[in-house]
Amino acid sequence: MTEQLYHIPVLLQELKKSLNIHPNGVYVDCTFGGGGHASSILEELNTQGKLIAFDQDEDAVKNIPNDPRIIFIPQNFRHLQRFLKLQGILKVDGIIADLGVSSYQFDKAERGFSYRFNAELDMRMDQRQTLTAFDIVSSYSEEQLHLMFEKYGEVTNAKTLAKTIVQVRHVSSLKTIESFKNALHSVVKGNPNKYFAQVFQSLRIEVNDELGALKEMLEQIPSILEPGGRVAIITFHSLEDRLVKNFFRHGTFDMKEENPFTMTENKNELRVITKKPIESLEEERKKNPRSRSAKLRVAEKIADSL
Repeated sequence: MTEQLYHIPVLLQELKKSLNIHPNGVYVDCTFGGGGHASSILEELNTQGKLIAFDQDEDAVKNIPNDPRIIFIPQNFRHLQRFLKLQGILKVDGIIADLGVSSYQFDKAERGFSYRFNAELDMRMDQRQTLTAFDIVSSYSEEQLHLMFEKYGEVTNAKTLAKTIVQVRHVSSLKTIESFKNALHSVVKGNPNKYFAQVFQSLRIEVNDELGALKEMLEQIPSILEPGGRVAIITFHSLEDRLVKNFFRHGTFDMKEENPFTMTENKNELRVITKKPIESLEEERKKNPRSRSAKLRVAEKIADSL
């Protein structure tokens, strides 16, 4: 399986350039996928360089190149530091992550990520885990569903949607994408494609605890990066982008109001390189529509941080 068939890497040159790659450096690709970004990094490394690639999706294993410089770790990037230590690696020169779902995952019907196909309502990125999207719509309370659709998908009628799911699941199965969509037919607001995209995004984020994993990964970055090392992250929706932006700028996710009477200051070990996120150019957007919503943010470990 070639990387092009699996997934077209977004903002490829921009991400590679932003890393300031050292030929003999150690780099981490937190979302290996089709290996597009990883391959571009390997091109810049000499025989002493090393790339550690993480991916929790077992299908990504098929894309690992026959290259002694790459170490593949089949785990969620929330376990970044733990598995680097198991490899005897305490510090790295750069970290990248291309968040969200790959084109391959969307287009493989049986994975249940896309509302375009009929398959079981699954959405697990790591198929070793047990929780599926069907489990969520079958067991979550009305309040839990309401909050999930409102927070993760900004679904306009999240409360009505949640109530409908709870009512319908007692009388009909929601196990497949088709049965799920049919059950919600009466509550769809506006453009059905946009509506289901928001609903499916909510479920996918919840199934894979995407925001929780992202937070855990970001918190580990300052202690893993070498001084002067860089982290480059591509996001695809505002929830991810906000977390990355705030952590890069402030070293925290909780934006509390400044109190002029207190002297406590949160220490941030990162310096923002991209004042505004880097976005795709029109040429790339024509070739790869997925790149339209991509935002690349880059930060650097402050050299005098201890």
